[in-house]
This record gives sequence, C-alpha cells and structure tokens, in this order.
Amino acid sequence: MTKSYTILNYGCQMNESDSEHYAGQLSDLGYHYTEDYHDADVILINTCCVRESAEKKILGKIGEMKQIKREDPSKVLCVTGCMAQKDGADFLKKYPQVDLLIGTAHVNNFSAILQDYLHQTQRKSGMFNDLTVMPREFEGHFVRKSSYAAWVPIMYGCNNFCTYCIVPYVRGRERSRSAEAICEEIRKAVDLGYREFTLLGQNVNSYGKDRGDKDAFAALLRQVDAIPGVERVRYMTSHPRDMSEELIRTIAESKHVCKHFHIPVQSGSTRIMQAMNRGYTRESYLQLVSTIRRYVPEAVLTTDIIVGFPGETEEDFQETLSLFEEVSYDAAYTFIYSKRSGTPAAAMEAQVPEEVKKERLNRLMELQNRHSLKHNQKLVGRTLPVMVEGLSHNNKKMWSGRTDGNKLVLWPVGERIFNPGDIVPVAIETAQTWLLKGRAVL
Repeated sequence: MTKSYTILNYGCQMNESDSEHYAGQLSDLGYHYTEDYHDADVILINTCCVRESAEKKILGKIGEMKQIKREDPSKVLCVTGCMAQKDGADFLKKYPQVDLLIGTAHVNNFSAILQDYLHQTQRKSGMFNDLTVMPREFEGHFVRKSSYAAWVPIMYGCNNFCTYCIVPYVRGRERSRSAEAICEEIRKAVDLGYREFTLLGQNVNSYGKDRGDKDAFAALLRQVDAIPGVERVRYMTSHPRDMSEELIRTIAESKHVCKHFHIPVQSGSTRIMQAMNRGYTRESYLQLVSTIRRYVPEAVLTTDIIVGFPGETEEDFQETLSLFEEVSYDAAYTFIYSKRSGTPAAAMEAQVPEEVKKERLNRLMELQNRHSLKHNQKLVGRTLPVMVEGLSHNNKKMWSGRTDGNKLVLWPVGERIFNPGDIVPVAIETAQTWLLKGRAVL
C-alpha cells in the first residue's frame, strides 16, 4: 500500500529548509505527501520556540494528535526542531502521543531514525536531541516547496548568545558548510529551473569564521554571484556586528546579490543593546548604515526591533524612536519582548508591564508606517524588474512579485501568462505602506 506523510512547519526560514530535508528523506523511503494529517501515516511537526505565541500554537496542535493517535495507533507522530531540542524527556512525558522527538542536529539522520523505529518489534518512543554534529548534517536529498526559489543553508548554529534568544541553546555552536558543497547545490538547483537563492544561517556574516576565515561570506557571495543561471541571491539573517566593509563592497559590486540589507538593531539605546549582549553601540550601528549607503545609495534597509526588553525606560524607547527617524528604514519587523525560559533576560529585573509594551509598539509602528509609505512613494513613476511569484493570494486578477529590494508588487492579469521566477518590468503607478501597484511593460 502507498504510504503517506505530512509536515506541519512552524518558525523561521531555517525550519522551512529543514522541513524540505525531512520531506526529501520521506520521499526516498517511498512516502508521498498529503496535506491532510488525518490521512498521513507519518505526521511530522517541525517546531519553533523563539516566541511564546508560537509555542502555544504548536502545543495546541500536538494536543490534537492525542485523539488522532487513539483512533489509529499505527500512525507515527514525530516532533522535531527547536522545542524538541529544548524540552527533551519532559516533553515525551507530558505528550505520550509523540513517537519520535528529534532535535536540530539530527535533520539528515531522520531517515535512519524512522526506519529503526518502524523495524522495532515492540515500538518504543525515542528521543534524539543531543547537539552532536552528525557526519551528514548539511547534505542530503530534499523536496523544495517552491519551483523557482530555493533555501540554501550555509551554516548552522550561533555563537552570539544574545540574552533574549534561545537559538544558541537549541541550534548549537556555529558550523559552516564548505563553499564547494553550497555552490554544487546551487548549480544542481539551477539545472532544475531555480533562479532565486536565499543563503541561510543564524548569522550569515559569521560564515567561515569557525574555520578561521573572517571574509569567507564575501568570498562565497562572489562565487554564487558568478554561477550561470542565478538571477537573484538573498541571505538571512545578518548580524550588524559582523557586517564588514569588505562584505558591503562585495554586495555593491555584485550583479545578482540583492541590494536589500536586513540589519536587526533590536533597540536604539546603547544601554539596552549592551543588556541584550548585541556587541555594538548605537554609534557603531549608525556608522554601519552610513557605510552601506555610501557603497549602495539606493539600498533597501530593514530591521528587527524588540519593544519592552527588561529595564527599557521611556528614555530608552525615545532613543529607539529617534534612531528610526535617523535611519528611515523601508520596513521593520517589530516584536514585543517575550520571556524565553533558559535565557538570561527571563531572569532580569525590571520586566516591563504588558500594557506599556503594547503602547510603545503602537507608537513605533505608527512611525515606521510613515517611513515605509514615504519610501514606496518615491518609487512611483519608475519601472522596476519584478520576479513573479504567481497570482496574488488575495486577488486572482492580479499578478504578484517582488523587487530586488524585496518589496511586494501587484499588477493586473492580461493576455500574457507569466511563470514563477520570470522577471517582468513593472511601471509603478501607486504606492501603499506595504506594497506597490503598477502595470507590466512588455
């Protein structure tokens, strides 16, 4: 009989890439994908523990599986990812419906783990959440969700230990793939029709430093930029402390690396930056912004910000507002601080009241919305190359795509049919806070 699987993925782009690796191994074992987990023989839930809201949602879904398993005990429920890494044996005790608990270092060993479990005469739940680096950790077959854009992990782990972040504890220390393996993966994907590549790491600017090469990421970008068939290269996530002038110059001189710089500041106050263990000051961050704009005057700048970090005063928050005014980001991903057990910040005194966090977040979002609209309005009247994603999810009479700077663009469906990955010149006619609208110039 045909066996089936489903994957419920939560969290970051690295998790999405891991899920593609899980899917590839299940495909190799003869399983086919089904969207409905009620029909699946193997149910895999890939988890995230960066924010409390994500954890609650995931635990609710795992709770649903108790009845699913009761109705059909032969189904195999696998919980993978950061929550599996963090919670370990306690998780299995609390959720006995889980058959396999698989941490972040065992992604490409999943096939062997699953087969060993299935071949047991008396199946016993298993836990694999040590952070020992597996010999084949970075390689393996995968099933990509997109037909034109590929996630490509270039490194795993993080050495930064920001005081609010759980990632170093659940992803381990930094380990880089070889440039040869990365470029070979990209060349193979190009042969299959992929045109856009996003290089993934918890801190891509640290790529190669575990091997003693401080400029390895800039060198990697030059190699990827030169691969025939590559149209766009993106990367995430980038840490301001490790973004060198050599890297900025490399991006400026490249043909295919997008001129979009995502540089998470997290706070505008040097005092709070230090409490977060970010490794830079307000002044050094603003110097980085100045360097980027010197090399790439039309750079699109985006950031991440945490509002209400422990000890944040109104004066600290005012410094964040003034930094946003000075930098004028194209967009910002704003978050209210959420305690993560196991991190130093969770035990800090002077936790900010929830109502204060929300009020500050609203003020910051109002400011950022003005800047986002201003930047988008500057593009009205210009014709931009837009990579097609497909028909808009919200309006099937409109095509949807993104600019080099990752701005969303919509334009009307006409006689011409586009394929995902096509690059179309679009004349921008109107601007909104979060998107642009125009018409294809053919």
